[in-house]
This record gives sequence, C-alpha cells and structure tokens, in this order.
Amino acid sequence: MNRKLSLLALPYAVWLFLLVVIPILIMAVYAFTTSDSAATLENFTDMGIYASVFVRSFRLAAIATLICLLIGYPAAYFMAGEGSGFQRVALALIMLPMWMNFLLRTYSWMSILENNGLLNQLFQKIGLFSLLKIEAFQMLRTPGAVTLGMVYNYLPFMILPIYSVILKLDRQLLEAARDLGANSAQVFLRVILPLSLPGVLSGVTMVFVPSVSTFAISRLLGGGTQMMLGDLIEQQFLGGAYNPHLGAAISMVMMVIVVLCMALMNHFGEGEEQAVML
Repeated sequence: MNRKLSLLALPYAVWLFLLVVIPILIMAVYAFTTSDSAATLENFTDMGIYASVFVRSFRLAAIATLICLLIGYPAAYFMAGEGSGFQRVALALIMLPMWMNFLLRTYSWMSILENNGLLNQLFQKIGLFSLLKIEAFQMLRTPGAVTLGMVYNYLPFMILPIYSVILKLDRQLLEAARDLGANSAQVFLRVILPLSLPGVLSGVTMVFVPSVSTFAISRLLGGGTQMMLGDLIEQQFLGGAYNPHLGAAISMVMMVIVVLCMALMNHFGEGEEQAVML
C-alpha cells in the first residue's frame, strides 16, 4: 500500500522539484555570486540602498491587509448567518470581479482615479472643486491608490476563508454558550472569534503575501512613484539597471521574510486553537 502511494506521489514530487526546488537553487546561486561566478555577500549588503522600498512595501501591504480584515470579517460573518440563497448570491458577487483579468480590473481603477476620471468629474459637477478652489484631486500616483488597488483585488481572499470557517462552526457550541448565560457579544468574543481565527490567519496570509510582492498594481496605480519590492526585482532582471544577482538576493530576502511571517501566524493560530480547546 505504501509503495502504491509513493508511486502516486511521484509525479507531484517531480513537478515540485522542477518548478520549486530548482528555481530556488538557481536563485540562491545567483544571490551568492557575482557576474564572474565568484562567491560573494555583496549582493545582500548592497540592498541597504533600497531600505525605503522594503519599508514601503511592508507598510502598504500591512495597511491593505488590515483594511481587508476590517471589511472582510464583518462581511463573512454576516454572510454565514444568512440563508443559503443569499449566500449563493453574495458569493457570486464576491467572485465576479475575479473572473475578469487582473490587469483589466486595475486599469478600470485608473480611469476612475485619474485627474479627468469619473470621481473627479463627479466632484466637479457637484461643485466641490469650486468650493475648495482646486482643479482636481490627485488620486493616482499616491500610496492611497496603491493600497486601494490591493484591497480591491485581494479582498475576496480575506472573505472566503473566514466565511468558510464560520459557516462550519458547530451551532451547538453557540447554543450551549447562550444556555450558560452568555449574551450575543460574549458568544462572539469567547466562541465565534477564537474558533474563526484559523480562517482569519489564512486570509491574512493570502492577502499579505501577494500584496508585499505586487508590481502591477504599484506600477499602474502608483505611476512609478510608489516602487515596491516586485517593481524593484523586475527592474533588476528586466529594466535598465540589469543586475540579476542583486535581484536574486532581494528575492531571497523577501522569500525568507514572508516564510517567517507565515510561520509566525501559524504558530499563533495553533496557540489560539489549543486555548479554545482548553
């Protein structure tokens, strides 16, 4: 039986080795060598000049993740408490933007936020610009525009895992808590919230990881003024500042940081689960 399982897992192991292990090894070789194939650590020390890009990337990703959580948790909680018909419609509406191309969704926000876009045209028609004595709001090429793009594109990844966990909660636990005298707020804080933390941590991971490494959103909505780690890595491999060794080093550091963040969130998630069981 174990031999059969091993044979069934062989294609997956080969696929994993070719598309995950080998690329990581190639990236590590580039990160620790120079263009002359000499071993070096200068690629990592040279990253200091891009410290502001690291700070900006993690700051905007954290803000976008927090906003997604503040919007996504109430939405998921409300959906899970409604009937099946409402849940199907709500899930379809949440998933509908994801059926469109990622770049197309981002381009649509450019037409909304630009100086002659829909929002500024609306503000102009209602006389807001005349009142404030300005020509238009500068919404594109700002950190707010990049954050908005990340929230819009990644919000479903926060809602869906939280919704799935809350929907599967044992309703007998909620009834038992109410029978023991807990009010609605206590039931939520002491039962629902702790039991839904695995979904929260999954959502946080699924939003934070792509947000910190995005480059299309920051390029289109940030207009090149809000460079993030994804833009920096692409610049090292494909841009005028061609330096794949530095790009590989930045990729490795970012990968390690993201893995540590995921491990930390999983650790807290296991701790919360054990606390609830006790």
